[in-house]
Amino acid sequence: MENKVKVIQTEKSWMESNAIEQLEKVSELKGVIKAVGFPDLHFGKTPVGASLVTTDIIYPHLVGNDVGCGMALFSTGINKGKFKFDKVRGKLQRLEGLENVDISHLLEQVELPMKEALGTIGGGNHFAEFQQVDKIYDEAALKEIGLNKSEIYLLVHSGSTGYGEYILRKYIDKYSCQNGLRENSEGYKEYFEEHDKAVNFGKTNREMIAYRLLTTIGAKDSNKLLDSTHNSIAIKEHEGKRLYVHRKGAAPADIGYIIIAGTRGSNSYIVKPKANNLEYAYSVAHGAGRRWNRFSCKERLETVYPDKSKREKLLGSNLIYNDRRVLYEEAPEAYKSIDKVIEDMLGEDMIELVASLKPLITYKA
Repeated sequence: MENKVKVIQTEKSWMESNAIEQLEKVSELKGVIKAVGFPDLHFGKTPVGASLVTTDIIYPHLVGNDVGCGMALFSTGINKGKFKFDKVRGKLQRLEGLENVDISHLLEQVELPMKEALGTIGGGNHFAEFQQVDKIYDEAALKEIGLNKSEIYLLVHSGSTGYGEYILRKYIDKYSCQNGLRENSEGYKEYFEEHDKAVNFGKTNREMIAYRLLTTIGAKDSNKLLDSTHNSIAIKEHEGKRLYVHRKGAAPADIGYIIIAGTRGSNSYIVKPKANNLEYAYSVAHGAGRRWNRFSCKERLETVYPDKSKREKLLGSNLIYNDRRVLYEEAPEAYKSIDKVIEDMLGEDMIELVASLKPLITYKA
C-alpha cells in the first residue's frame, strides 16, 4: 500500500475537485488506513463512490442513512422476442404503485423492523429496470451465472428505506457515532446488530420489489442471479488485523460477479472484480455516479431541451414515474458516462467484463 488516499481516474476522467477534497478530509479520521475514490466518486454528505478502511473504530455516518442499499438481478423467464414494450409498459402504468400488489403472505415469514415498508423502491436514484443482454464478453462466465442472451432480466436497486434513516439518526443522537464507535464498545455492538438487520432488509426489499413487478407483468420465472450491497461496513482480516471496510456507493470485490449500473439511457455491466485487496479497499465502482446535483438538473435540461413537450417525451420515453421531478433529477445527462467508469477500472486491471445489459423500461413509481 503506497498512499492512504487513492483516486481511480485518468486525465480524461471528469471528477469534482470538492469530491476529492472531501475524500481526503475523511481519510484524516482516526483509524482510517485507506481511502479509495472510484471513477463514480462524487460529493455528498460524505463521499459517494468511495470505500474507506479503518482499524479499531467504525464510522456509521460514512455509510450513511441507507444501510443495505444494493443491486440485484432477477430472471423473468420471458424471451426477448415475446417482450412487447407497449404491453408491458401499459401493465406497469396501470399498476399505479407497487403497493397495489399484495405481499402480505410473504411478510408473514419476515422478522424485520419496519417490514411494512418492504417492497417499495424509495426515492433518489433507486429504480427497477427491465433489461436484455446487449454484448457478451465472457460466454462461460455468463453461463456460470445463469444468464442467456435470449431472455429479459430485471435489475432492482434499492435499500433499507426509512429503517436505515432511523438507524443512523439513533446512533448519532445516542452515541455521536460521527465521531466513531470504538471496537467492541456498547455502541459498536448495538450498531452492528442493527446494521446487519438493515443489510438483510435491503436484500429482502429487492426480492419483494421483484416479486411485485414480475407478478404484474406475468413473468414465468423470478430467480435471483446476482445481489451485492454497496452501502455497508464489512469486516476483513489482513495480516492478523481486523479491518472495517466502509462502503458508500461502492460494490464489494470479494463476492464474485456483480452488476454495475448505468443510467436508463446507457448499458449496465456485469463484471468479475479483481481488486480484492487493501490497495483498492476491497471494492469497485457501483455505477455511473452523478455529474449534476439534483437541484440544478431541471434548469440545465431546460436549456438542453428548450421545447417542453419534446423534452418530457425524450426524458420519459422508457420511464414509469409518478413524480415529474424524476424526469430531471434522474435523467441520463445528470450522470457520468458509465462506459468511462468501466474503462477507468479496466485500465487499473480491477475488473473483467462479462456482459453488458441494455435498458428497456425503468420503473420508479
